[in-house]
Amino acid sequence: MPFPLRVVLALAALYVLYFHGMTAVGLHGPDEPRYAWIGRAMAESGDWITPRLWGQPWFEKPALLYWLIAAGFQLGLDNDAAPRFFLAVLSVAFLFFYFRLLREELTAEAAAFSTAILAASAAWLAYSRTAVTDIPLSVCFALSMLLTLEWLRTGNPRRLPWAGAALGFAILAKGLVPIVLAAPLAWYGRKRIFDLWRLAAPALLIALPWYALCAQANGPVFLEEFFLKHHFSRFATSELQHVQPFWFYIPVLLGAVFPWTPLLALLRRPQSTATHFLAACLLFGFLFFSAAQNKLPGYLLPLLPAFTALLGDALSRSSRGTRWTLAASAALIAFTPAILPALPDAISIGSTSALPKVAWWQGVFPAALAALIVYLLEARQGRAFALAVVALLVSAMAWRVVQDAFPAIDREVSARSTYRAHKNKASRICLEEPRRAFQYGVNYYFRYQVPDCETQPQPIRIAR
Repeated sequence: MPFPLRVVLALAALYVLYFHGMTAVGLHGPDEPRYAWIGRAMAESGDWITPRLWGQPWFEKPALLYWLIAAGFQLGLDNDAAPRFFLAVLSVAFLFFYFRLLREELTAEAAAFSTAILAASAAWLAYSRTAVTDIPLSVCFALSMLLTLEWLRTGNPRRLPWAGAALGFAILAKGLVPIVLAAPLAWYGRKRIFDLWRLAAPALLIALPWYALCAQANGPVFLEEFFLKHHFSRFATSELQHVQPFWFYIPVLLGAVFPWTPLLALLRRPQSTATHFLAACLLFGFLFFSAAQNKLPGYLLPLLPAFTALLGDALSRSSRGTRWTLAASAALIAFTPAILPALPDAISIGSTSALPKVAWWQGVFPAALAALIVYLLEARQGRAFALAVVALLVSAMAWRVVQDAFPAIDREVSARSTYRAHKNKASRICLEEPRRAFQYGVNYYFRYQVPDCETQPQPIRIAR
């Protein structure tokens, strides 16, 4: 395939995967509307230090995500685009650095495979389109670790300050979590441990000013809320009500790389310094998150770039088995249309409850056909061509999800449709036993705390 055509196809795929239909679904879930409110408040008030939700200080997360959202509002983007736009830009920009840095440590083929797998994996795509902290943390942490690979391999510390800067932004994205996840770096660099001041100094220089200013502006309540409640209590206690069993992240990790999950069969013992270190980061992070009392699927996202790098390297080095694994990946993505009727329920009430709506038999023939085509293409054109076809299939299915599933998801999951129906009657509505996520969304779109019907009855009662 000529190089210009490859570039055009890659750029078109990135647009479809990350930007097409960005606002087709309104903000949803309990987190997106809250974080968007805080970012919008920063842009409007000019106070970029203290996060405020509904006018009150809110110390659940650090400031980086709020700054990205505020920047979107300052650009003049609307209530749906502003919270998400810079996350998509950040995610796509990272893919270019990811490829370049991996190409230095692995092979050009392995780097290309890894980048395609990450770019077209379910979890990376989903969180790149959602205004939560997971993408800023994951991009900054992964970039930091990738920038240390040259030092680990050769001892050359020239990139450690850049790695430290990236780690500093990761700390601004999610507090102490990236510091813990970087623990394998101290072990692998133990023979040159004193070089790490070159990393630590810029990390502190970037991260500390906001923490110091926020503590100065808000006093001990910031330290207590942010560190004790949302770090140590989140890890060790069940008070935040996200308790899951130890094995919770096993299916999450398998689903995170959908439709590339079959490539796990190709994994072998790491062969290079880079893959040894990335495997250690993956294993350590997986065990750390599994040991925590509170678990959410997005917590695992910072480990995904290391995981997909291992998958891409394994695919490039495997002498057999690639044909059926890529065919199985094609079958999984071709089965997606059968899942679309169940997506709104899966998002709003859980995947188990949505299973009856999956059109199982309608997905069998497309899955079998896609598997056969990719199997034959891998045999005749090679694994790079077959992988590119699967990635383009992911792009095609992403387009279809936007066209076919997003309208229903918007109606059933987001509060935006309620806002549009009642925006001219804002002072006359109240919420009747609302779900928490819906209440946050209504407040965000109406720009005030909509009252509960039980405490403040209004002529228009909204039940959802």
